[in-house]
Amino acid sequence: MSLAAVLVITVGPAPAVAADGAATMPTPEQVRATYLPSDAQLLDRHGQPVQSLRVNLRVRRLPWVALDDISPSLPDAVLQAEDQRFYQHDGMDLKAIGKAAWDNLWRKRARGASTITMQLAAQLDPAMRAGAAGRSWGQKWDQLLAARQLEARWSKPQILEAYLNLVSFRGELQGVGAAARGLFGKAPSGLNRTESVILASLLRAPEAPARQVASRACALARELRMADDCAAIEQSTVLALSRPVLASPLPPAPQVARQLLKDGAGPVRSTLDGDLQRYAQAALRQQLMALRTRNVNDGAVVVLDNASGDILAYVGNAGGSDVDGVTALRQPGSTLKPFLYELALERRLLTAASLLEDSQIDISTPSGLYIPQNYDKEFKGYVSARTSLASSLNVPAVRTLLMTGLDRFYERLHVLGLDSLTEGAEYYGYALALGSAEVSLLELTNAYRTLASGGLQGTVGLLPRPAQARRRVLDAGASFIVGDMLADRAARSVTFGLKNELATTVWSAVKTGTSKDMRDNWCLGYTERYTVGVWVGNFDGQSMWDVSGVSGAAPVWRDVIDYLHQHEPSRAPQAPAGVLRRQVAFEPALEAPRAEWFLAGTETPVVALVDDGRRAPRILYPGQSSIIAIDPDIPEASQRVTFQAQAGQGLQWRLDGAVLGQAGADYVWRPVAGPHQLALVDAGARVIAETRFHVR
Repeated sequence: MSLAAVLVITVGPAPAVAADGAATMPTPEQVRATYLPSDAQLLDRHGQPVQSLRVNLRVRRLPWVALDDISPSLPDAVLQAEDQRFYQHDGMDLKAIGKAAWDNLWRKRARGASTITMQLAAQLDPAMRAGAAGRSWGQKWDQLLAARQLEARWSKPQILEAYLNLVSFRGELQGVGAAARGLFGKAPSGLNRTESVILASLLRAPEAPARQVASRACALARELRMADDCAAIEQSTVLALSRPVLASPLPPAPQVARQLLKDGAGPVRSTLDGDLQRYAQAALRQQLMALRTRNVNDGAVVVLDNASGDILAYVGNAGGSDVDGVTALRQPGSTLKPFLYELALERRLLTAASLLEDSQIDISTPSGLYIPQNYDKEFKGYVSARTSLASSLNVPAVRTLLMTGLDRFYERLHVLGLDSLTEGAEYYGYALALGSAEVSLLELTNAYRTLASGGLQGTVGLLPRPAQARRRVLDAGASFIVGDMLADRAARSVTFGLKNELATTVWSAVKTGTSKDMRDNWCLGYTERYTVGVWVGNFDGQSMWDVSGVSGAAPVWRDVIDYLHQHEPSRAPQAPAGVLRRQVAFEPALEAPRAEWFLAGTETPVVALVDDGRRAPRILYPGQSSIIAIDPDIPEASQRVTFQAQAGQGLQWRLDGAVLGQAGADYVWRPVAGPHQLALVDAGARVIAETRFHVR
């Protein structure tokens, strides 16, 4: 016998709530406080949702939905289906109980009479939930008493709101938010009348077959005098209940969500700017699609606030991979060069106007001969340090590293926070000037933020925090001059031309980089307020096809910079104390006269190229400890090695004790296997310079 049949016989006037008859029901505020969505919410710096992360795999619950945010058609349908006298009864509907008892007495199909308030009571107290054999008499009685408690303490709208948020609709979908999103792909406020009767029809039998649910929804629609025909309702029902998990766009910040949403205890406010995050992801994703035919599949973007270190955008990978490209270690290519030139300027080894030789250079290392090349395989001759950095020339950078010292540059990179350089300096060698180490996009972008901040270094973070103290790690004047060099469009035109993807609508300083074999492509730079880093490439190590920093990462960088400054300017920084602007000319006129920035004490009106006669004699090739391999595919009689010297006028070549000829010009020698000693000697046979090499 059902509860309705018993109550119609035993229930008289409504009893008072027994002091110990049922567990005390919580207040609406307590229910809201203990309600946890199955998806933890990541909020941006403005408190707006950015990303969710599933933390409860047993049920699917979305954030609590206020009754005012639910389409009125759903409560109407639910009350018609479950509790037509909801606003008249006080938790127990005697009229419904009597009708149910009569039906149960004369009909074979059992009919219940639980009100929405009684159903809510069972949802709030696990002890009242039905088992496999249904509820016991004690459970039913406690459910009735609990419903009376709720009616005495809660308002009708509060009861209906809680019920709609806690009731299970189908499968793992619990609550109106999850049901509306999971079955119809919309918010509860957007439910129409057809969708509402379908949801209401699921309450009695959430796992019923689609056609059975449709039949009940059709009957409910007739009761509500809806114009929808049953065929349309059935079609909508079958579509909703057979639909796979709704396809959603790429989540905007999954890597950040995994970092911050660990316990699922409520929403977490981050430093992200939601609109910027979505824009950066879209810009990167569009560029990856455009580069797909060039074998570019992955990318990442990070945006930092220069003053606070807040991470405003963190796109771990717009290519859809689970790898976090913001923290993954990759070779940075030429993006380390600004820190090398800053060190040389700071130590007064160079000025921005100093001339550097862009020509072939061979450097002997313990692992063999290192011969750096420029990106275009061409040499420019003598160029200023400004042009060398802005146009990303490789050989002048390596010559600069020879001046500063490998160990000192390696230490400087560590000071800048590139802690991923875990091997010793000798492991990377002189190729460190060209980015042979592996770094992460986040730590490299923060190093550029240090340049943007005039040499002041600070930490970065994804969570709001008090203002952070910063420490000086770079010279303010040298940092300013490097920034001015990176912002010089004319200086970069030697390699990139005047019109390229690095030209933004506001003042900005920028550097690109491409790693060995085109596996990684970078663009990093900053404005007055922001620092932006972009990486594109392939996480599986494949090479890109004919993609450089300007054509790969730079378009995304430029788009993000333009977005950031669409409503605010970016002014060039003011020169700090100790930095002077002076007119400088070049002799010979290798570059046009210009106004140049100098650290006080290094300024000069003329930069003159020292002629060959005033240089110290030395052997340019072969280098010390070089190993020269005889090519077995070339006939022995045709193989040659060219000896090259600097300032060799008046000197002679001497190989293994035998004089070969004058050193004022290159000398072509047919190689002989074995160790050799080459020297420059004067007229008195005195050794001026020498080198040892081996032919194999």
